[in-house]
Amino acid sequence: MAKLKLTVACDKYDYLQPLRDGQVKAEGLDLNLITVESGIRHERMYHYGEYDACEFSMSSYLVARGQDVDWLQAIPFFPRRMWGHKFCFIRAGSEVKKPSDLKGGRIGLRSYENTLALVTKGMLMNSYDLAVSDVTWVIVNKEHVGFKLPPSIKVEFVDGKRRLEDLLVEGKVDAEVEPDLPQAWIRGQGTVQRLFADFEKEERDYYRRTKILPIMHTLALRQETYEKYPWVAQSLFKAFSEAKRLCQESMYEFSALKYMLAWSIAEMEEEREIFGEDLWPYGLEANRHVLETLVQYAHEQGLIKKKVDLKSLFAPSTLEDFKI
Repeated sequence: MAKLKLTVACDKYDYLQPLRDGQVKAEGLDLNLITVESGIRHERMYHYGEYDACEFSMSSYLVARGQDVDWLQAIPFFPRRMWGHKFCFIRAGSEVKKPSDLKGGRIGLRSYENTLALVTKGMLMNSYDLAVSDVTWVIVNKEHVGFKLPPSIKVEFVDGKRRLEDLLVEGKVDAEVEPDLPQAWIRGQGTVQRLFADFEKEERDYYRRTKILPIMHTLALRQETYEKYPWVAQSLFKAFSEAKRLCQESMYEFSALKYMLAWSIAEMEEEREIFGEDLWPYGLEANRHVLETLVQYAHEQGLIKKKVDLKSLFAPSTLEDFKI
């Protein structure tokens, strides 16, 4: 019997290599695994349904489900996770010394809806005394899904495809948060600096307090594909999870350095002490606390009118208690 051909769009990750080189096969599927950058991928999937499945913004998915948009069906595998501390920048020499100093100020975001914005706003509100209504959020990109915010939350859209770091240097915003480091920072131009100078310490402390390593993305299928071939969701979930397991095992083979990082083995051992055996767990139950927090953030920030049931977000066949 011929396998079902499926195009799946993701970013570049080490755990995908076992799928790319054929070491892991998705049962019943002939996978066409393509690499597409996040912003482009999310737009093409949401507005045009360009892929059978793809790595998709967790926040945009919550916003869509909060509006009863149901043509996407997620799988509880989470390709990207990261904290927002390292991506918070202010002008060099700014009088801002801590997040609460930004009250009454302006913070630039690529979009209000994107997941890094969601988790950073939530982190600032719940851990650093900067409520979402304390600042004006300056947006430079259009939202993928869109929403209607309560009047207590102030958002301005800047047209003309302006770069956030330019707005920061020009004094049009007091801080910026986006999922790329500013070019001025990378080039050492001395015009911007981190809000959290020792971001690694802040992120470690934040994890110890909250046990949250924020989920950025999920895997999402077109609903029509899922309805026609419901077994596809579990097949993808198992294949991605097995690829991740094999990659993780390979990382912990300490006989040789596998990455161009002199202290990679020491770093991995230290992370094991902090996070335990699995820093990137899959499945709903292993991620319930983090997902509940994302839903809470989305509700607090006006992105969804009411909290959604977590089980309703994911394909039922991927919620079974089976081992990979």
